[in-house]
Amino acid sequence: MSTFDQAAAERMLADVFAPWIQDLNLSIESLGADGAVLRMPFSERLCRDNGVICGQALMSLADTAMVFAVSSAGGAYRPMTTVDQTMHFLRPAANAAVLAEAKVVRLGRTMAFGSVTLTTDGDPRPVAIAQLAYALLPESK
Repeated sequence: MSTFDQAAAERMLADVFAPWIQDLNLSIESLGADGAVLRMPFSERLCRDNGVICGQALMSLADTAMVFAVSSAGGAYRPMTTVDQTMHFLRPAANAAVLAEAKVVRLGRTMAFGSVTLTTDGDPRPVAIAQLAYALLPESK
């Protein structure tokens, strides 16, 4: 099994994800055997007309963080696709970076399951929680 480290994660962020995900300016805060933490800096571009970060940006952050968690738990990136994402929004996120703590609940041969907790920087109260499932795809040849 190869090592999925900070350098591999940063390459993955640049090479694997769509340009609009890259426009979120995500950074990898930490990687571990069962998860990852990503940071999305605050930007007015991500806000609705009321100054609150939109749900679409938060869902994209949660989904992307889980891809890193699965890759970290598996020791390397492998192609995967989201099968299910359920998100519960608990309170607004405004004027602060958002942290996504993604944890792998189960990593199998063909499926992975996990949970993500979103918080704003400096406040441990959850902004949202998500449950996700991924189909792990065969490597392209």
